[in-house]
Amino acid sequence: MIALRVLQGIFIAFTVVILIMFIIDYRKNKETDVTFRQQLGNYVIGFVTNFFDTLGIGSFAPTMAAFKLTKLVPDNLIPGTLNVGDSIPVILEALLFITVIEVETLTLTLMLAGGVLGALIGVKFAKTLPLNGIRSTMAIGLLVAAVLMICSKLGWIPPGGEAIGLTGTKLVIAVVSNFVLGLLLPLGIGNYAPCMVIVYLLGMSPAVAFPIMMGSGAIVLCASSIRFIPAGYYHRKASLGLMAAGVIGVCIAAFIVKSLPLNILQWLVIVVVLYTSVMMFREVLKKKKE
Repeated sequence: MIALRVLQGIFIAFTVVILIMFIIDYRKNKETDVTFRQQLGNYVIGFVTNFFDTLGIGSFAPTMAAFKLTKLVPDNLIPGTLNVGDSIPVILEALLFITVIEVETLTLTLMLAGGVLGALIGVKFAKTLPLNGIRSTMAIGLLVAAVLMICSKLGWIPPGGEAIGLTGTKLVIAVVSNFVLGLLLPLGIGNYAPCMVIVYLLGMSPAVAFPIMMGSGAIVLCASSIRFIPAGYYHRKASLGLMAAGVIGVCIAAFIVKSLPLNILQWLVIVVVLYTSVMMFREVLKKKKE
C-alpha cells in the first residue's frame, strides 16, 4: 500500500510540474494564428485518440496521422506536441488504472522500473538501431502472439491465466521484457500491444497490462515533456486541445475497460495486438518504398 501511494504521489507531482510549466509557457507565448475551427479540430483529435489510447490502441500514430491529414500542426512540431499534449491524459490513465485494477505492487513497481530504465538508455542509442528491422520483427512477433491468443480462446491450447502478480522466473522475464520494450520506445515503437502479449503469455489477467503499460508510458512522456516545454519546440494550442479533451476521453474509456468482463477484455487485447501488427507491417512497407 505504501509503494502504491508513492507511485500515485509521483504521478501527481509530475502532473503539477507539467501543468505549471505549460501554463507559464502558454501565457508567455500566446499563439494567435489559430482559428476557432482549427482549435475545435485539436479538441476532437485529443478526445478520440486518447479514448482509444486508454483501450490500448495507442495515441501517437493516430494523432500524428490526424495532424498530417488536417495540417493543424507543422511536421517539425508534431513530436513535441504529442509528448506535451498527451502527457496529462496518459498520467491520468496511469493513476486510474493503478487505483481501480488490482495488481501486485512488487510486479507493477519492478515492471515500471524496467520500462523506464530501458527508455532512458534507449534514447542514447535510438539513432543507431535498425528501425525497420525491429518493426518487422515486432510485427511478426505480434501476429504470432495474436494467433496463439485466438487458439487459446478457441480452446486449442491452454488459456491465459488470471493472476494479478508474478514471482520467481516469470517475474524476471516480465521485468526484462518490459526493459526491452522501454529501449524501443524512443524509436516510436509503442509498448502497449507487446506489453499485453507479455502479460497474457505469462499467465496474468489481461487487465493487469493496463496499469503497467500506462504507467511506463506516463513516466517516459513526463520526462520528455519537461524537456520540450522550456525549448518551446511544440504547438501550444494543439497541446492544449490534446490535454483538455484527452482527459475527458480517458475518463470515459477507463470506465469501459474497468466494466468489461474478462472474456471480452481478452478479445479486446487480441484486436489491439492484431491492429498493431498490421500497422507495423504498413510502416515497414512504406519505409521500403521511400
